[in-house]
Amino acid sequence: MAKKIRIGVIGTGGIAHAHLNPYLSFEDVEVAGACDIVPGKAREFLDQYNLKNAPAFDNCRDLLKNVELDGVSVCTYNTTHAECSIAALEAGVHVLCEKPMSFTLQEAADMVKASRKAKKMLTIGFQPRYDYMRRKIDGIIESGALGKVYYIQSGGGRRRGIPEGTFVDAAKAGYGCLGDIGCYSIDECLHAVHYPKPLTVSAIATDYFGKNPKYWPHADSFNVDDFSVALVRMEGDCTFVFKQSWAMHADSLGDTLWLGTEGAIKVVQGFNEHHTPSRYMYYTDVNGMHIDSVIEPSYPFNAYAGMVVKDVFAAKIRGFVDAIKSGGPAPIPGEEIIYNQAICDGIYRSSKLKKEVEIVMPAF
Repeated sequence: MAKKIRIGVIGTGGIAHAHLNPYLSFEDVEVAGACDIVPGKAREFLDQYNLKNAPAFDNCRDLLKNVELDGVSVCTYNTTHAECSIAALEAGVHVLCEKPMSFTLQEAADMVKASRKAKKMLTIGFQPRYDYMRRKIDGIIESGALGKVYYIQSGGGRRRGIPEGTFVDAAKAGYGCLGDIGCYSIDECLHAVHYPKPLTVSAIATDYFGKNPKYWPHADSFNVDDFSVALVRMEGDCTFVFKQSWAMHADSLGDTLWLGTEGAIKVVQGFNEHHTPSRYMYYTDVNGMHIDSVIEPSYPFNAYAGMVVKDVFAAKIRGFVDAIKSGGPAPIPGEEIIYNQAICDGIYRSSKLKKEVEIVMPAF
């Protein structure tokens, strides 16, 4: 029998369950241990899944020292992503780190350097990359059909959707809405154009809803952003307008948009409250005529099973395991997501300083 991939889980809060379930469904994976800084929490987590023989620890260094591991999922709160990921990499273990990559840009650079030095994989948990229509849209943009892409904007946003727990504690989360769902928007917009280097950011972040007991019952302890907007200037004369919200008096902040010299794509955002699906539009000119086309979803179809819809979170976990087995590259490499982190870092600094800031990429 082939040797199973031995996986550890660092941090056993809510998101760790979303990691563990796919791992347990894979016949070629063994969950070999877990840790959490809350005494007894990791043991309770493992026992919940009947993993009685898997040891539990109160810190990641003991897990890494005492258990033979091929890879770990880092599921701690945001401000410890770097610390735990670097510890695992230095122990010679591949890392799948949850998003956002880190809190500061320098932390992200240190993570990438640790990965390169150890020659171990560092992949970041952006599961929307596995969405079928997202991949189709990325493919159209990467094909060059839009020509030079010179303007990009994010859309969407939640009318109401402030999470609880560590998400709204700055000491643990670092960011609020920006780090929770904002980093997804940045990746959706910039992955297909291969992350042009960000140069400057001018941003505003607010907390009007989280600080108001009318809208959030724990307003006294809310100390992160619930809304952010930014203008990001990037290399190659490309402009990115970022918008994201946990709460607002609107159904959407608008559509996601890529404008190019030969065409454009717009994702007409669905409204969360009504579960309206998004629409995908392609615009160009043909023979002097304006052409507006709907990009129809064409999901894989099995005549016996019907439409095949992929579980993107499970696909993220599977991609990590397959990369460990093949010795292949990281599915979503830290060397790429560091530019996502640079923008998050710039938005945070600009909003705090209330002025435009320069992004200086550290060595990595």
